Amino acid sequence: MVTCATIFRFSITLTKPSSLLFHRFPRRNPTPFSLLATFSFASKSNTNSPVSFNFSDSDDETKPPPPTAIIEKPQLPPPYDPFNKSPIIQEPKDPKDIQQIFHKMQTEGLHNNAVKMFDALSKDGLTHEAMELFAVIKDKGIMPDIIAHTAVIETYSNAGQMKEAMRVWVRMLAGGVKPNAYTYSVFIKGLAKNGRLGDAKKYVLEMMERGIWVNVGTYTEVFEGFVREGKVDEGKEFLEKMKGKGFVPDEKAVRDCLDKRGQVFRNVMNLLFGK
Repeated sequence: MVTCATIFRFSITLTKPSSLLFHRFPRRNPTPFSLLATFSFASKSNTNSPVSFNFSDSDDETKPPPPTAIIEKPQLPPPYDPFNKSPIIQEPKDPKDIQQIFHKMQTEGLHNNAVKMFDALSKDGLTHEAMELFAVIKDKGIMPDIIAHTAVIETYSNAGQMKEAMRVWVRMLAGGVKPNAYTYSVFIKGLAKNGRLGDAKKYVLEMMERGIWVNVGTYTEVFEGFVREGKVDEGKEFLEKMKGKGFVPDEKAVRDCLDKRGQVFRNVMNLLFGK
């Protein structure tokens, strides 16, 4: 069976080169904190603008920009091979090695991040939204802003640096880029994993108020966080608030999502289903 993700992986090899530009090369490897401060997303559009990264140490925008150097785009991965057992999406070997991850984004582009978002949206039944993003990449040869912002948020979240992830989130909203279901999921999971349950609750409710479906991986991570932090009563209270907005947890999906061993599994199931 050919999935939407397979079509995307195969078809993206036909797109024009990405318009990811680097205004100049840094003289030294940027630190995780300084690198975030120097990211500059060029447009306020959510879907149809190229993304540029400015590595200048100065915030003075009145100076003329330095000469632009376009990095030669490396060869994209070969089309999807159903006989290849390696995963379609390559995750970083060390999620805490932020410098290496950002370096890979600089040199190889955001193709991998685009595939992850497209695949996740498709699996959640948001194929139309996924295809809109894909159309921008395929037809215009540019990378939508939401993919770039989500990639940076996910990098910081996976490294446990939620303060930096929050800064990117705020900057994204200030730039007029609206998060989609995948962006919310990445951010909320990071908050829950790193003990920021108050913020996780806030954005889950925000998703629901916007009419965006909260998938099983996202809400399971949040309630697992309540169990890990010993805040089961708070978790039950939050569950009732979600139910008041029409939320119904899926027992089978939660079982499939959780590691079925240990006390955490039993406590999450008891919290959500009284079992």
